[in-house]
Amino acid sequence: MKYMKLGSKPDTFYTEQAVRSVVSDIPADLIIHVNNTKYQLHKFPLLLKCGLLQRLCSDTEADEQLPVPVALHDIPGGEEAFEICAKFCYGIAISISASNFVPAALAARFLRMTEHVAKGNLVSKLDTFFESCVLHGWRDSIAALQAAWRISGWSESRIVQPCVDSIVEKILLPPSQVAWSYTYTRPGYAKRPHQSVPKDWWTEDISELDIEVFRSVVSTVRATRMLPSPLIGEALHVYACKHLPDPLYTGGSANGHASQSQSSSFTAAAAAAEEALAKQRRVLETVVTMIPGDVGSVTGRFLLRLLRVANYVGASSSTRAQLIRQAGSQLDEAKAVDLLIPLPSDPQAYDVGAAEAVLEYFLAQFQRPAAPDERRRMSVAMEKVVRIFDEYLKTIALDSEFPIGKFIDLAECLPGIARSDHDGLYRAVDTYLKVTN
Repeated sequence: MKYMKLGSKPDTFYTEQAVRSVVSDIPADLIIHVNNTKYQLHKFPLLLKCGLLQRLCSDTEADEQLPVPVALHDIPGGEEAFEICAKFCYGIAISISASNFVPAALAARFLRMTEHVAKGNLVSKLDTFFESCVLHGWRDSIAALQAAWRISGWSESRIVQPCVDSIVEKILLPPSQVAWSYTYTRPGYAKRPHQSVPKDWWTEDISELDIEVFRSVVSTVRATRMLPSPLIGEALHVYACKHLPDPLYTGGSANGHASQSQSSSFTAAAAAAEEALAKQRRVLETVVTMIPGDVGSVTGRFLLRLLRVANYVGASSSTRAQLIRQAGSQLDEAKAVDLLIPLPSDPQAYDVGAAEAVLEYFLAQFQRPAAPDERRRMSVAMEKVVRIFDEYLKTIALDSEFPIGKFIDLAECLPGIARSDHDGLYRAVDTYLKVTN
């Protein structure tokens, strides 16, 4: 990450009785309130570089003895950003990087620290740093984009759009031209020697972005049609794995009915849990809308993972229906454990209805006309699905409370003609009988 150093004087800001001041022989004549922080500062040098403060103080009488009070509660970036700007005015050394550039730039514009007010002012210096350093860096562009989005959303187009363009440009470069560091933590990757940059080198770093910004970046990449659909699918897979825990392994309950206490702590915890659930729901539904329609862009196992998450977070019926259709068309890629979809109300029980719906969609494909080659492929897929579903039945059979009528219904979901042998089904039935007797 690149840095820019401005100013040379030592930092003389200090805090005394909840008031921020600067060491000086001259009494403070400017009181600035930023949110909950009070600053006792000086018109000189702040007014020399801040056009907004010039205007706010313009009506003050020259011989007034009391310090001028100014409220800057709306300044972007809050106290930290204001203090960077104030230190710049005093000539105090400050260090600018991608991590603090955005709040500093927005605050400087808010304070009107432009060339019209003073030559060599902060806005122009930050603009130069942005164009010559931030946009040239991979992680710098991502950090600046994330910060700009969280502070001002899409409204700060002077920062957001150039960062998106810079990130997309780097993603579209051939891997052989990637000359910067990136995050890549696939299991076992670091232990093996590598001669080239992996094609999906960029997926982990952009997974740090909020979902709205991530969607913008990926949609822009996809619109160029320069990368294959499986690479887009891998980016979605990495993002989902980072932000959407698999309910099969977390074992949590979406409804959170651990206690009916009405205490304030419980209420706050419940509100936080609901907010987290709503965020996961938004991420899940956005990711699903981004899945490319090309066959093989994502795996059947990933689709079933998303279906488990959809159940857990209470996703819309249209989202669940889309996942059932797509997972059903690729069910032969799954494993039996992928069909174990925990119920939101009881993570120890499974939603067999969802698994049954996936299987039904897979079987529905055989009702459609198909060319001989496609028929042969589907026949091979059927053999795999039979093994997968019989193993799934064996797992379900371990539940001693599972109704026998429902178990029979599940066993009969696959038509008899689908099985070349019944060994797997016999093992599942045998397991059920041993558990329930």
